[in-house]
Amino acid sequence: MKKPVLMPELDNEHAPFYAHTRLPTEHGEFDVRVFKEGDKEHLAISVGDLCGAEDVVARVHSECLTSEVLGSLKCDCNAQLMAAMALIQKEGRGVVLYMRQEGRGIGLGNKIRAYHLQEAGADTVDANLMLGFDEDLRRYDAAADMLAALGVKSVKLVTNNPLKIEGLESLGVTVSGRVPLITGINAVNHGYMETKRARMRHMYRSGELGLEGGEASGLSEAKVESDAG
Repeated sequence: MKKPVLMPELDNEHAPFYAHTRLPTEHGEFDVRVFKEGDKEHLAISVGDLCGAEDVVARVHSECLTSEVLGSLKCDCNAQLMAAMALIQKEGRGVVLYMRQEGRGIGLGNKIRAYHLQEAGADTVDANLMLGFDEDLRRYDAAADMLAALGVKSVKLVTNNPLKIEGLESLGVTVSGRVPLITGINAVNHGYMETKRARMRHMYRSGELGLEGGEASGLSEAKVESDAG
C-alpha cells in the first residue's frame, strides 16, 4: 500500500489542526481541516491560499443539526451555510469555520426544550432565558485560534450578527469589513428572523425579510452583498 503523504500541519503532533483533506461537494472542492477544542471538533472549510492573506471572506458558522440534517424551517442556518460555501468558491478564496456550538451554545437537547417553549408562544430569546441561559452562549476564541493557525491577517466577515464581529475583534482578529447574508427566509421562521433583528441587533431591516410568494416551504435566493468599506 502506498504510504500517504502527510500535510504539513500533520507532521507536528502539537499543530492545531490534526486532520486535513480535500473534499468535493456540490459547491466545488474545499480544503477541510479539523481543529480540536476539548471534546469538540470544529472544521475549517476553505478555498485558496489563506496564509498571510488580508480581507479574507470568512464565515463563523455554528452547527445546527435541526436545519442542516433534518431540514427544519424554523431558522435560516442551512441556507446560510450553503450560501457561504458557494460565496467563497465564487470569490476563489475564503473560509467557513464550522463551530460545534449547537443552539447558540446551549446544546441540542436544550435547543429542543427551547423549541417546545416557542410552541407555547415564547420567542427565541425568551425561551433561552426561561431555561436559565443567556440569549447567546457562543464563544469565539477557538475561531480566532483557527484563523491565526491558517495565517489569515484580516477578514471580511459574512454575518448579520454584531456579536460575532465584537467577539472576534475582542480576541485580536482584524475585521476589515462585513458581508451581509440574508437567505432562507420563509413563513415559519419570519418571526424568528424579526426577533433576531429587534432583540439581538442583527443588521438587516424588516423590509428585507419579505417572503417570496408567501411560501412556507423552500428557501429564498441568497442575498449576499458586500458592505462598502
